[in-house]
Amino acid sequence: MFTGIIQSIGTISDLQPKGGDVSLVVNTGKLDMGDVELGDSIAVNGVCLTAVAMTENSFTADVSRETLSLTSLGGLSKGSPVNLEKALTLNTRLGGHLVSGHVDGLGEVESRRNDGRSEHFRIKAPDDLARYIAAKGSITIDGVSLTVNRVDGVYFEINIVPHTLQETVISDYQAGTKINLEVDVIARYLERLLQGGALNEGSAKGSTITEEYLAENGFVARS
Repeated sequence: MFTGIIQSIGTISDLQPKGGDVSLVVNTGKLDMGDVELGDSIAVNGVCLTAVAMTENSFTADVSRETLSLTSLGGLSKGSPVNLEKALTLNTRLGGHLVSGHVDGLGEVESRRNDGRSEHFRIKAPDDLARYIAAKGSITIDGVSLTVNRVDGVYFEINIVPHTLQETVISDYQAGTKINLEVDVIARYLERLLQGGALNEGSAKGSTITEEYLAENGFVARS
């Protein structure tokens, strides 16, 4: 598990194809590797990877064909900057929200504009993920824990403050940039719980959550 608070911007220093998979070497920048051991998890642009080899300032991870096809890691090249976060411990401050490092899908930046001292982004989510994204709810973008400002169908909007721009790869985003999205895990579990046995009966097609259903189960007050 992770918090979505990026600890360093790393750099891809090598990529070696291996039987359809890729061996990825990441220069860790300012990330403290002193407490990292072989087999530990490190999130790379929000993707949980396992360190299979290490030096004082780098680690190697194997990236499966499945991960390459479902995340933006397949588009990385030597020199690409990446967001890095070590797995949380019991002593870690949970400054963001609980992040699993399991990317749900690829989003795309539709637009970027200046908004005072911050940058405003409008992002398109995959159709099957849009229902999990709520205004003022949490979303993870390339491993960064963020708050959703507005939702409009499959589009949502976020504002990035100067510190986050400086400390993450979001500063490089432009229209058309593909980004890893992980929706709030609570939303996924809530949907599953509310569906109950409907999935086993084969009667559920897509989300069954409605305002009436939430009211019947005590999650919201009836209007």
